[in-house]
Parts: sequence; C-alpha cells; structure tokens
Amino acid sequence: MPRLYTSPLALGMLLLACSAEAEPPPTSQAPATSATSTDPPPVAPGPAVQVGEVAPDFVLPDTTGALHRLSEHRGRTVVLEWFNPGCPFVKYAYGEGLLPDLRRRWIDAGVDWLTINSSAPDRQGHGAEVNDRARQRWQMDLPVLLDETGAVGRRFGVTTTPQFVVIDPDGIVRHVGALDNAPLGLVDDGGRVDYIDRALQQLARGEPVDPDRTKPYGCSVKYAG
Repeated sequence: MPRLYTSPLALGMLLLACSAEAEPPPTSQAPATSATSTDPPPVAPGPAVQVGEVAPDFVLPDTTGALHRLSEHRGRTVVLEWFNPGCPFVKYAYGEGLLPDLRRRWIDAGVDWLTINSSAPDRQGHGAEVNDRARQRWQMDLPVLLDETGAVGRRFGVTTTPQFVVIDPDGIVRHVGALDNAPLGLVDDGGRVDYIDRALQQLARGEPVDPDRTKPYGCSVKYAG
C-alpha cells in the first residue's frame, strides 16, 4: 500500500485549529448533575482505568435516546472509539483514512464497536443533530453514544479524538491509544503501523497485545469545564 504524506506545516495548522494538546483527565469524580428518572446511571467514579484492569461498566444514550450498556457486550471483543465530527483528525480518518474499512471488517468478524462522543454542551461536536448528520455523511451504520458529562471519557482516561480502547471478551482492557502512527496520513520512514488493527489481530489469535498502549493524537476531547 503506498504511503500517504501530509505537509508538516499543514499538520501543525490543524493541530492548532482543533486544540490538539491533550487535556489530562482528572482522577476525581466529575461534578454531579441533577438526575431524572430517564437519566442513565453514572459510570462508577475512580481513577482512569489501566490496561489489564476490568473495564468499568457504563450506560449511555445514543442520539435517539436509546440506552446502551457496556456490560451487555461481555463475552465479545469490544472497541470503544472516541468521536468528534468537528475534529479534523476524525474527519480525515472517516473521509480519506482507513477507519470505515477497519470498522466494517472487524464488525463483520464479530467485534462489537461503540462510538462515543464526550463533547459537552456548547462545545465542538456536541449534539444529537450534529452527530446524526455526521453518521449520514460518513455512512456510519452504528449509533453514536453521547457522554455529555464526560464521566465515561474521563474514567477511561481519554484525552483526544480519535482515541480507542480495546476490551477483550472477559471485560479486560487490553489496549489504549491511537488508531495508527499516521496522523492525517503522515507516515515516517519506518512505515505505517495500524495499532488497533494489530491489537485486534493479536486478540483474535489468542496472543498478548503488544504494545498495549500507544500515544494518542488528534483534538483534545471537549470536556465540560
């Protein structure tokens, strides 16, 4: 496959445009919000989950209001993908990049894929209508889950979009990090490495995931506050 190159100047401009410097997730519980009978229960508070630990359960609504619970997927490999349709790195991954093919291939192989948007109200990428338009534009056949409080993103230590968490069928976090080593198609002389694809291949073969952490890149998650 030919390598793709992006001008370092263009990459730098996009980094500035989407405030790509990661925001470190706090280790304390996010401020409580007033609950109603229709609100999903909050994710369990605590420090960011680490590779090798059990993924904390959560319940999130999608853009239609339907609720999705992580524990319903126990027994299957799960990918959590953090998403922001306004982020240039997400736009590239879905437009010119390999993410749609990667998703489709692994979903067809039996992997469960949950796409999560942790943008807060009035921040870039927030809102059911915005995310539904993005789903139509990129022909995403799965819902986008809305983590408006940011509690789920912070619990998983997510700092950028896109960013990924791979969970094995026993509910153990096996990989956290970047999609690949090619932000906006920029590949160094060492060649392209598709980290999530490789992690899923290793899990499918019953092998340890190596590396189990990779440095994420992209736009900072637009958390509240």
